[in-house]
Amino acid sequence: MSAAFGQPTLEAKLHALQCHFTWDLNPSRPKLFSLRDKLEDIGTEEGYSWLGHIYNLQGYVHFQLGFTADAQRFFSRAAEAFRQIRNTVSDEGAWLVVNHGNLAWLHYLNGEQAESVSYLSKVYDLLRTYPSPSQEELHPEICAEKAWTLMKFDTAEKLQAADYFQRALRMQPGTVEWHTSHVLALVNAFRNSNNELGADIVEKMKIAKHHNPENLYLAALHCEARAKRGIKIEVEARELARRVLRKPVSSYSGIKPLLRLYRMHLSMDEAIDLAEEAMERHPGERYLKRCAVVCYEMRIFSDRDNPLERSMIDRAMVLCKEVISLYPQSSLKRKISLANMYAETKNQAEADQIFNELLESSLDAEGAQMLYNYYAKYVHSLRKESYKSIEYHMRAAEIPFPSHYRENSIRTLQRIRDRNRNRMCGEITEFLAQLTD
Repeated sequence: MSAAFGQPTLEAKLHALQCHFTWDLNPSRPKLFSLRDKLEDIGTEEGYSWLGHIYNLQGYVHFQLGFTADAQRFFSRAAEAFRQIRNTVSDEGAWLVVNHGNLAWLHYLNGEQAESVSYLSKVYDLLRTYPSPSQEELHPEICAEKAWTLMKFDTAEKLQAADYFQRALRMQPGTVEWHTSHVLALVNAFRNSNNELGADIVEKMKIAKHHNPENLYLAALHCEARAKRGIKIEVEARELARRVLRKPVSSYSGIKPLLRLYRMHLSMDEAIDLAEEAMERHPGERYLKRCAVVCYEMRIFSDRDNPLERSMIDRAMVLCKEVISLYPQSSLKRKISLANMYAETKNQAEADQIFNELLESSLDAEGAQMLYNYYAKYVHSLRKESYKSIEYHMRAAEIPFPSHYRENSIRTLQRIRDRNRNRMCGEITEFLAQLTD
């Protein structure tokens, strides 16, 4: 069979497939490690409707990180998960197209041409047997998987994800999970872009919640959206907390948006109490520790009007160190927080050491922006080195990657320029002018 595909022809056919290897994902290495951790934290609760998609993306991530055997294992688990979850008469369906495309690419990149051709032929067989209801669109199963995958990336991809979910739903409107994820993609895209949720999206959340009442992640987001509109949600939030605490631990259980809801609309201390209760009920779950440490960080750094007991900072530092050890490749923000906690306890030497180690490390554009922005604030407030602070705000701003860290550094530089009290104002003015060229 492989003789029918010359090498250039095989490569062209592989590039024409719809799978993770052809969707122009291309995350940086730090982003891959972060994505790997996020996928692990979703969990594998039996019957979970997105399990096949999770394994498929995990396979792609592990391959990109150089773990080929793990990639093969996850792709095989994805195929099996699809067969179990679909629970249909046939073991095969269009939901395997992306998975078989991934396997065709994996074998090709491993130099296993015969196996690659075999999976490529399986893709063609599936597309012939299960054609798309619309000649103009990809099969709805492919649209849905591409949408789910894009949801795991940045704001632009989340908006694209919402569009792909919409396409899938036009062809197959009865799939509840797609309706829910379509709404989640819209909500997360707007949050990441710092735009206010429109009434139309809030209404879509309400409808999706009605059709999927067991999705507590969606319920927490809907409660949060209503709280932002001035609706009293305290009783509803506390009842929701009881339900979330009874669920298996997962990043989709609703605990993260629920804790954010508590922090923003009840109190920081209640959020911490809820996080501690969750850890008590589910000891050893790293995801809960990660959520809890965010609550402590917000209490320490965002609520300075209320005095802090040293015991709270000590607890936060212990938890932060533990989270760093549990997420060794995706804890840049936690390391920055730990440095700032040391600064809060007047241990500047430890804070300096952490920042210096991070400044010497290899980071992607987004990570570098985050570090430079936080370091600029640190040297300004703790070390009173205004010129060094300006230097690092400039470093954050000159990296051409859209993020709120870059925006924050640019706004800071603009304020310094407009006050016209710093001898670097001329240099700042010239720098900002070059940014807009």
